[in-house]
Amino acid sequence: MWGLDIWELLTRGGVVMWPLLCCSVLSVAIAIERLCYFSIKATRYSRFQGHLEKLMRAKDIQAADSFVSFHRSPLARVAKTYLSHISQPASLRQEAATREASLQLTHLERRLGWLSIIGTLAPMIGLLGTVIGLVDAFQQIELAGGQVQPSDLAAGIWKALLTTVFGLIVALPTLAIFHVFDSRVGSLALQMQWLVAHLNEWTSPTSHETHIVSPAGTVAPQPAPVSAPSAQPAALSVEEG
Repeated sequence: MWGLDIWELLTRGGVVMWPLLCCSVLSVAIAIERLCYFSIKATRYSRFQGHLEKLMRAKDIQAADSFVSFHRSPLARVAKTYLSHISQPASLRQEAATREASLQLTHLERRLGWLSIIGTLAPMIGLLGTVIGLVDAFQQIELAGGQVQPSDLAAGIWKALLTTVFGLIVALPTLAIFHVFDSRVGSLALQMQWLVAHLNEWTSPTSHETHIVSPAGTVAPQPAPVSAPSAQPAALSVEEG
């Protein structure tokens, strides 16, 4: 770049270039780690939800539990927690699933804050290096008593602007990667909410039987209600003798 290798650019940029180099290395490491994590935990929601629905509609809870245990995704963890509380009331099942979803979101968002911090601070660090370089350049002009060539001034400004350039080079990809991962976390959060709502729907009673079934398998008729006899006053006859 500009006829210089990376080592010469770092040397000419000054001390501020080294924090920028550390930020770039940390950003790349976090991006690779998060990419591997999301790749391992990835699953197609439509396929996962469709297969789980078939098992739940068939009331095969054991097969559904085995299915979700096979997957590593946050969706599977939420479904696993829900099914492990299947004998509990619906409110407790949803509370447990919501708690597990919050825990999974914490795992998904881990270290993403560092990407946001690096993307915000890197341009500021580069700008700081530029300001320091400009101060040094004008100090040299003052020490020379104003007897300085334009080429000398341009060389000082060129060196000072290197830090701003490298700060932007570090910040722009870092912020782009952060927003990609943050968007993925938001999508997974919505999918976990949808899954809990579907599980509540699949496990809710659809009808309530009101007939009394006899042991022979026929519907026994309901006895007619017996009304209490009304009390009628007896007529008394008085015989006169």
